[in-house]
Amino acid sequence: MKRTMIAVLSLTLTLTGCARLTESRLNPVNWFGRAQPEVLTQLYVAPQETRPLIAKVTDLRVEAYPGGAIVTATGLPPTDGYWQAELVGQPVDGQGRLVFEFRVTPPTVPAGAGTAYTRQITAATTVSTIKLQGVASIVVQGADNSLSSRR
Repeated sequence: MKRTMIAVLSLTLTLTGCARLTESRLNPVNWFGRAQPEVLTQLYVAPQETRPLIAKVTDLRVEAYPGGAIVTATGLPPTDGYWQAELVGQPVDGQGRLVFEFRVTPPTVPAGAGTAYTRQITAATTVSTIKLQGVASIVVQGADNSLSSRR
């Protein structure tokens, strides 16, 4: 009887502790927080990169998956017609930040301003678990602003 009671009590205490797992750092879904505004940083620009930065970064999401993380950013260019969006990775800086530049190709012919909804562009990239080692935050940078997500 004593053994059964101890086993039931242990099982009950263990299961009640599981309710906090959704808020725990052990849960991979909680590895990165919500996007926060970030101060613009002067970055190294590779000489072969001719595409300009997107005007404004409006959203940043970092989602964990078994091999690392998926970084998805949405931006707003000044007019319609921008294309070939890409998150161009930079080396990890001394502060443990992994910085991506949101680069887009401008339209070949002049385009109208359009609404903000029609101008939205989304780009995504993956980051391996190995590259995430030592990274405290992920930053996506545009021309006017940048957003970051901390671990």
